Amino acid sequence: MLRILKYLSKGEIAQMLVALLSIVGQVWLDLKLPDYMSDITQLVETPGSAMGDIWIAGGKMLLVSLGSVACAIVTGFIAARVGSSFTQRLRSLEFAKVESFGPAEMGHFSTASLITRSTNDITQIQMFITVGLQLIVKSPIMAVWAVMKIAGEGFEWTIATAVAVVVLLAAIAIMMAMVMPKFKTMQTLTDNINLVARENLTGLRVVRAYNAEDYQEAKFTKANKELTDTQLFTNRTMALMMPLMNTVMNGLMLAVYWIGAYLIEAAGLMDKLTVFSNMVVFSNYSVQVIMSFLLMSMVFVLWPRADVSAQRVLEVLDTEPAVRPGHDTTASAATGTAADGPSRGEVEFRDVSFTYPDSREPMLEHISFTAKPGQTVAFIGSTGSGKSTLINLVPRLYDATSGQVLVDGRDVREYDLKALRDRIGYVPQQSVLFRGTVASNISYGDDVSGGDVHGDSDGKADRIRAAADVAQATEFIDRMDDGFDSAVAQGGSNVSGGQKQRISIARAVFRHPEILIFDDSFSALDFRTDREVRDALAREAKGSTKLIVAQRIGTIMNADQIIVLDDGKVVGHGTHKELLDGCEVYQQIAESQLSKAELTA
Repeated sequence: MLRILKYLSKGEIAQMLVALLSIVGQVWLDLKLPDYMSDITQLVETPGSAMGDIWIAGGKMLLVSLGSVACAIVTGFIAARVGSSFTQRLRSLEFAKVESFGPAEMGHFSTASLITRSTNDITQIQMFITVGLQLIVKSPIMAVWAVMKIAGEGFEWTIATAVAVVVLLAAIAIMMAMVMPKFKTMQTLTDNINLVARENLTGLRVVRAYNAEDYQEAKFTKANKELTDTQLFTNRTMALMMPLMNTVMNGLMLAVYWIGAYLIEAAGLMDKLTVFSNMVVFSNYSVQVIMSFLLMSMVFVLWPRADVSAQRVLEVLDTEPAVRPGHDTTASAATGTAADGPSRGEVEFRDVSFTYPDSREPMLEHISFTAKPGQTVAFIGSTGSGKSTLINLVPRLYDATSGQVLVDGRDVREYDLKALRDRIGYVPQQSVLFRGTVASNISYGDDVSGGDVHGDSDGKADRIRAAADVAQATEFIDRMDDGFDSAVAQGGSNVSGGQKQRISIARAVFRHPEILIFDDSFSALDFRTDREVRDALAREAKGSTKLIVAQRIGTIMNADQIIVLDDGKVVGHGTHKELLDGCEVYQQIAESQLSKAELTA
């Protein structure tokens, strides 16, 4: 928990120092109250005391109380302000860190866990800073100060207070030992319940199609029950704390007055008033001592969950992405220049091998090819042959285990990630749309690169329509109620799979990138639309290097190069005709998809 406080700003630390002074002032004022109460008691018990003296002592007591309230308000205001600003920064840092993660890091942290860490865990930290830090400072100051006040008031009363404190600390230690392991379990179970809920919502259509509602409900009920049982155990255990506090406090008060009665009875006539006054003062101070330990117990309630949450947040913040940015920022699509010459979009693989993290078997072995500027290079092979893995090495979603991936003659690891990815238009296997409009989704990459998500630069509307024309998306977009301004729901749930894929293609084309990557991005298109999109790409993106992963030979048969992969190795490399003549794997794929006339054409 303490390690996460390094993210506090200097301004927040200064505010916390002011809050510390305010807490010290509040404790001092609180501990002055018994003194004035003692004065009032003596004045009331002393015959002939002037009423004005009693009013003066009472007025001082009132002013001290108001001062204590003012200090508490200042402390609470500062704590709330620091807690909010600090956790806002943590959320931003965590979001930025997650954005830098590649697939390897995302595989380590589940999506549900990352959501919990950036919401629930940070809320626990905020609660601790807002409430807990006040208590951590206030309770020991109050305890030490109060003990110093009562130390000379009476040996018997001091012993009684010490016994009460020991009983209290022992009980708190036992309860903490019981619940501490459960707090980490609770956070893990919260991740699990989020995972089950998210899985169910994402796959709702499949769940309904298979009448699996009862099965999913049973999974959720199991996860929910595990979390509930753990929460009940911790809450029931912690619920014992307040009754225990009250019992100890009431027992101590009873002991103070019982001891006081004996001391008053044993005192001389002139000393009885002094002993009685001391008893009143001591009873108030003893309450302050117990209250300080009560505040400490509240810290013990907040600390474990906040500590676990802080560790989980730090686990994200401390994770260094496997893909580290290079330092060459000169190669960007905007400037059109590379570090050592014109920016052209040439892609070369030199003896590239790749093994996934935590895997023993290589996914790719000794891959070599060159895609010249403007060429179309296609990749085909059976499921799991490494096609998607191969093209993911170009935008550095992963880094090659050995060998080199080069863009315009320079290793991609030397490029700044932003500069590299500004040159690439990427259409993933699973099309992703963002909540907004059709237009904002098509211009998404350009808007983000320019730092203006909502801007509308000159000619942008024409560029958006031109990109949609290439992707054969204009027709269905124009049929929508608001055309390009039509709303797109989260995840693109209000458009079909083919429409989603065409908008994704338009988004990649919109940037006029030097390199276009299509990861099985035509699979949801019918054959006619597939052909029209490919023809439009050949016309409008003829200067871009196109890397295409496909399952259908019809999509790639006109490619300049076709690379056939099998079990991570290149087993064929050439044109469609060359591979039909000399590659057995390609022949098998072709025979399963093409007619005899097409095979002999």
